[in-house]
Amino acid sequence: MSKKINIPPELFTYTERVTRANGLEVIVNLPKEKIEKINDICNSFDNNPRELVNVLHETQHAFGYLPAEVQDVIANNLDLSVAHVYGVVTFYSFFTMIPKGEYPISICTGTACYVRGAEKVLEEFKKELDIKVGETTPDGKFSINCLRCVGACGLAPVVLVGEKVYGHVSPDRVKLILDKYKR
Repeated sequence: MSKKINIPPELFTYTERVTRANGLEVIVNLPKEKIEKINDICNSFDNNPRELVNVLHETQHAFGYLPAEVQDVIANNLDLSVAHVYGVVTFYSFFTMIPKGEYPISICTGTACYVRGAEKVLEEFKKELDIKVGETTPDGKFSINCLRCVGACGLAPVVLVGEKVYGHVSPDRVKLILDKYKR
């Protein structure tokens, strides 16, 4: 059964209270364009609750992260509780509720990378960018996170900037890597 649900975007242009069919009240504050995009994504999966992970992937790809307001709209469209959507978002490490930088930096801290100096590489990135793991630079250009393993142990320590893989990274190379993206 295919169902098409569209939350009227004008309801969410400003902070609004919307009562769902089950009596729950939802308060969301998102621009009209974002609501329309979320509606389109949910509709592309027939608003099927079993497609939640796929909907979350597509939505995060579109917006870069999944803030609470976005989760509220998804929950409403898929007829799920907000708690269920939040539970999935927080269970899977791929999903994030915090905006990533234009150039997300991921440092592998798996065993091979760790024993080959990933911790020192991580410290150098934190020092150069003046941010902690999980934070984004004030200009929105860079963010740092850690990964457990990227499957490139022969290149340890490994750093990803977006989808670009850098192998055999030493603390000395950190500034050179960052300079490629600061332009």
